[in-house]
Amino acid sequence: MNIQDRAIQQYCQKHSTPVSKILYQLERETHLKTLAPQMLSGSLQGQFLTFLSKMIQPEAILEIGTFTGYAAICMAQGLSERGTLHSIETNRELEYIIRKYIRLADLEEKIVLHIGNAKTIIPQLEKRWDLVFIDAGKWHNAFYYDLIIDRVQPGGLILIDNVLWSGKVLQPAQDKDAAAIHQFNEKVQADKRVENVLLPLRDGLMIVRRL
Repeated sequence: MNIQDRAIQQYCQKHSTPVSKILYQLERETHLKTLAPQMLSGSLQGQFLTFLSKMIQPEAILEIGTFTGYAAICMAQGLSERGTLHSIETNRELEYIIRKYIRLADLEEKIVLHIGNAKTIIPQLEKRWDLVFIDAGKWHNAFYYDLIIDRVQPGGLILIDNVLWSGKVLQPAQDKDAAAIHQFNEKVQADKRVENVLLPLRDGLMIVRRL
């Protein structure tokens, strides 16, 4: 991110509703205790996720890739009265911080955390999803997309993070990750079952609506 982009990001954050004290604390602890804190959704994207979730008031949310729980807490703010968010994280070492902040956010009855392999856990969840957030290994985007697309409600949304990969998807000589992400973006663009928009929010956020 260059200086101008960083300044624009800061300006946008300044003119957006501030995050809660709990999310602020979670962001600080993530930077202090994890090796890749940049994986955190962050305040601007987090507020966007909250805003979107509150607009559609989903009953069932699936998150693939919890990290420290920031995005899960944001999306859970918009759940319907009886709604539930299922979040899957493969790294067991992060479980303590995820559960800590779910508890502090008073969302223990709303968020169900699964620790393990999403490829085996998702088929066991007999749900039809209103909102899905894919934020796991980027080379698996297409697999997860195919796994959940037929279980997304008509009008439901799928969000996929990091689809610009620091702009590397634009480069003629793409690395392995950028090539996989570009192929995935092309796959969504060609899918007649959906309509989609790719936003340059942080590292690129693809929003897909099931027709």
